[in-house]
Amino acid sequence: MLTKKKRTRALNSLLLILLVLGSSYLAKSDLIASNHPIKQFYQTLVGEKKESSLTNNNLQADVPTEALAASVLTHSIKEQLGADIQWNGAGAFIINQNKTDLNAAVASLPYANNETKWVQGQKVPTRANALLDKSTRQYRDRSQLDKGYRSFKPAGWHQLYPLKGSYDHAVDRGHLLGYALIGGLKGFDASTSNPNNIATQLSWANQADKSYATGQNYYEGLVRRALDKGHRVRYRVTLLYDGDNLLASGSHLEAKSADGSLTFNVFVPNVQPGLTVDYRTGQIAINP
Repeated sequence: MLTKKKRTRALNSLLLILLVLGSSYLAKSDLIASNHPIKQFYQTLVGEKKESSLTNNNLQADVPTEALAASVLTHSIKEQLGADIQWNGAGAFIINQNKTDLNAAVASLPYANNETKWVQGQKVPTRANALLDKSTRQYRDRSQLDKGYRSFKPAGWHQLYPLKGSYDHAVDRGHLLGYALIGGLKGFDASTSNPNNIATQLSWANQADKSYATGQNYYEGLVRRALDKGHRVRYRVTLLYDGDNLLASGSHLEAKSADGSLTFNVFVPNVQPGLTVDYRTGQIAINP
């Protein structure tokens, strides 16, 4: 028969186990913030490495907030995207639960085509469709092949330089079909001087390529890796404009591989932290 002292020890041990298990559950969940004492206690207990607050702040400063990203979701843009628009927590939006109607399982050679329209007397690209495979990949440096590199100025081009932060300039020559994805397709102009395939794009929207900062380059990276593995990928990029603006509000990206291993349907807003954009003219101002 257990003595009173042993019963107390057993009860305390049980309570400690329940406390650790409960803390573990809460610490691994999204129900509490990363700086909550319970989460910090658990990380210390199991030896998990914490990122410094400085690192977290730097990462957050480089990624658009939901409010900034949603600032381009006007009634017109929402109508073009459809009803199912979900914030991904990393600068972009997931459309239609990441499902797309694209089909890469077709008997066709690789192809690419562009659509354009005229706005305020200037040509702007609107959509690009492609069927990609490893033969369309381009591994050579763009500067070796692109004579128009850094010279062509698409509609609404207004550069600001230098800027503070990870992106030291405001705008890039943003492509619909990326050079690395389609540069190997004979007959397709993948240069940065092709007005049918190049638009003014904020640097963050064009370059961000991390899981916590999902700009267009992040999603293109998924396609590049699929092509390198030998998969065929159906790919579509649609620039969404609000009325007769010269700058697109963002890029609607869709991809699906023939084997189904890759699929996404996302909207990358044409924004950048620290900047205010006039999408009608392309004029950009640094926030005070």
